[in-house]
Amino acid sequence: MREQGNVQPRKTLGAGIPTAEAVRHLYVHIPFCARICPYCAFYKERADSSQTQRFCEALLAELDEQRTRLHVEPETLFVGGGTPTALTTTQLQHLLGGFRDRLDLSALREWAVEANPGSVSPRKAAVLRSVGVDRISLGVQSWDDELLTLLGREHNAAQAEASFQILRDAGFANVNIDLMFGLPGQTLAAWEATLRKTIALGPEHISTYCLTYEEDTEFFARQARGEFREDPDSDARFLESAMEMLESAGFEHYEISNYARAGYASAHNRGYWAGEDYLGIGPSAFSTVGLERCQNISDYREYTNRVLAGTTAVASTEVLTSQIKRSERIALSLRTGSGIASAELDPWPEERHEFEELGLLKEADGNLVLTRQGKLLADSVAAAFV
Repeated sequence: MREQGNVQPRKTLGAGIPTAEAVRHLYVHIPFCARICPYCAFYKERADSSQTQRFCEALLAELDEQRTRLHVEPETLFVGGGTPTALTTTQLQHLLGGFRDRLDLSALREWAVEANPGSVSPRKAAVLRSVGVDRISLGVQSWDDELLTLLGREHNAAQAEASFQILRDAGFANVNIDLMFGLPGQTLAAWEATLRKTIALGPEHISTYCLTYEEDTEFFARQARGEFREDPDSDARFLESAMEMLESAGFEHYEISNYARAGYASAHNRGYWAGEDYLGIGPSAFSTVGLERCQNISDYREYTNRVLAGTTAVASTEVLTSQIKRSERIALSLRTGSGIASAELDPWPEERHEFEELGLLKEADGNLVLTRQGKLLADSVAAAFV
């Protein structure tokens, strides 16, 4: 906690909107992928080796520009994508070392990087450790080779397991494994086998995401043609199985999609779910500081050209209202294990009472939290309060 009296001058973002003392959460988006997965809706492109070094210089230049306007003293630094490890070892060292050299990291609690099992190597893992990265999120998705092929992943199950071991050998003691459920053709038995395999490896954190059919993806088009279909009842069984198996294995279910060993919950995501300010660097990245939210242009070539020419990479800006911020805080907080302060839902007494009667919400230590049954219907419950 900041001591009383140790107050820094308030700074402004954009059109004079005051920010907090410092931006404590920093996200960096690297859009490059060796292969474009047909289900992914995040901004991504195939890596162009003739452009990647120039792009890295633009990321550092944008950070320099942001630091002239904001007090950036991160407690968390998250490098995502895309696939950050699609960069070469030299580029990773230059880029991440550049962030380390430019930022005051004295308050840093977590430096996370997303990695694809197909692009993890002992040299890259060693470089990530050497610059200060202490958490890796490994995009395994499944231990079933047929499902990995369906998902368009560039790795197979054996490569994913080898990548996990490479990270351990490099000294990473905080590794997350990403998994997906609700996939076309995936059975409950196959999902439970994936969970058992993951538990046996012993990661500190596991994220489980239900497949969603996002617009502008190949999977969305295939669903529209009737090749794939959503099955909410089946998805609920997958989620319930994950809760039962992972909690029994000692993981805390601290957010709908996330499970952690004691002390290993994602600090970066927790800051986001709590509605804290965050700064986004890179193409398509969002920033929310005070009541201003902006997004950078979703084109890495144009992004690079703009930043290196000294012009803004921001494509859109929105001034938020206190009501919007409150609605977001309620929706995100209800997804977490700690829930939301009971008083926050006082404006909805009937809805609250109904969900408590249905066994979807309960009060705990002055907060309202979702029950296990409520977690299966989390989106519907949250929608009633926003």
